[in-house]
Amino acid sequence: MAEHDWVSERFAEHQSRLRAVAYRILGSPGEAEDAVQEAWLRVSRAETGEIENPAGWLTTVVARVCLNMLESRRARREESAGAMPPEPATPDTAQEDPEDEALLADSVGVALMVVLDKLTPAERLAFVLHDVFAVSFGEIGTVLGRSPAASRQLASRARRRVQTASDETDAARSPNREVIAAFLAAARNGDFEALLELLDPDAVVGEVRGGQAVAAFFSGRAEAARLALVDGVPSAVWSHRGEAKAVFTFSFGDGKITRIDIDTDPERLRGRDIAFLSAKVSEV
Repeated sequence: MAEHDWVSERFAEHQSRLRAVAYRILGSPGEAEDAVQEAWLRVSRAETGEIENPAGWLTTVVARVCLNMLESRRARREESAGAMPPEPATPDTAQEDPEDEALLADSVGVALMVVLDKLTPAERLAFVLHDVFAVSFGEIGTVLGRSPAASRQLASRARRRVQTASDETDAARSPNREVIAAFLAAARNGDFEALLELLDPDAVVGEVRGGQAVAAFFSGRAEAARLALVDGVPSAVWSHRGEAKAVFTFSFGDGKITRIDIDTDPERLRGRDIAFLSAKVSEV
């Protein structure tokens, strides 16, 4: 009885995270709830005497359930549409860029669910667990029955496909994206003159008014802000440990930034669709 109580307490303690993991992997609130319920049935019957990391163990159990559900979903699609062609081989990169990897953390909004549906179950699970929830490749390999190196390669391949999908949308290619990217770069570098070039003389951010004042406000700041699509609109986001803490939305006039609004309300931020973009400024 004491062991069962311990499992119940740990499951209740981590249930919100487990539901979030299941939703991110499966993309369906209903299926996520089913996955968490199935995970509870499994852990309630498991031997728990040697478990040192309850959070990691429970995440692994939920991930295994989700993997089975993804594979069943894929099998049903193949049966209804005929066998799928083999996945094209994708060369793996020897080194991952930590900044590019961080840019994709929490990039699994509604707009990218279609892209995730095109990944294999293993790719999808490896990408979501590692890039969104910071699960180690060793733990991911345990779920997938693969080595940590193979799990890393799966996440890398998925990351490239998700990044490409984000960067190739019409919104991501808009001139506003280029202006925001240049603004963030100038802010980080403390380039006051470059900021002035991007700002309308009457630009506003909160109580700060005028291009000079706004440029001074942002100069040397925004180091942690990243270019993103927020609800499909080019914006900037500051996040911490995969959770958005502030969203910067921009208004434009004649190619200049006229207004910057900063939203830090946790409830509103949780309901927004965020997809991080490459920091590189491309030619328009």
